[in-house]
Amino acid sequence: MTNSTALLPEAEFVAQFHAIGKERYHHKHPFHLLMHEGKLTRGQLQAWALNRYTYQSFIPIKDAAILARSEDPAFRLAWRKRIIDHDGDGTRPGGIEKWLKLVEATGLSREQAIRGEGILPATRYAVDAYVDFVRSRTHLEAVASSLTELFSKDLIVLRVDRLREHYPWLSSGLDYFQGRLTQAPEDATFALAWVVKHARTREEQDLALAALRAKCDILWAMLDALHFAYVTPGWPPPGAFRPAAKDS
Repeated sequence: MTNSTALLPEAEFVAQFHAIGKERYHHKHPFHLLMHEGKLTRGQLQAWALNRYTYQSFIPIKDAAILARSEDPAFRLAWRKRIIDHDGDGTRPGGIEKWLKLVEATGLSREQAIRGEGILPATRYAVDAYVDFVRSRTHLEAVASSLTELFSKDLIVLRVDRLREHYPWLSSGLDYFQGRLTQAPEDATFALAWVVKHARTREEQDLALAALRAKCDILWAMLDALHFAYVTPGWPPPGAFRPAAKDS
């Protein structure tokens, strides 16, 4: 009988992260499947870009919270790159600015996204839950929650290809994804190595794995809300963004 309290070998520990991604990452969500099949309307893509902007805009806040918890200068040096990637460095645009370009490519204004007009309540709750998670859980769990980046490259490659094929009017807004093709794997490599090194007990390993499941749940919940509001049954809550009739 396997000892459930024994420290997992490194290869098995890493394999379990990948197994979580295969099972739970949001690449399998019906909303994304519709997107990649070219079956979303302009209005549905507008809702996605608008709500996802709220998530994107809080990534540097989440990363700053993780960075502030570390007493290791080497960790802080590596992790602050993530904030620059999203905020920019004053000479080149970061991921947030690039996502605003995507919002504009859908036909919405950047001001609407920045103000958060029409954002689904579930999006706000999910984003708040993620920031609260990295602030309130252990530093190990906070870092492990970022490991969805292990799986993002394949999704981004597919997404860019399908968006260009099915929604050519979005082409001017796809720069965000090009940057993440290199940024996400670099970030994931560092974070995974750090988690493997610092999960020194089976309990800590289990906490790290649970943190990744929690992050996957957050991403999935945001898409659940979009699908409910804008696909089936198509019931956006009061105050939420409503596509123009011709886009619905």
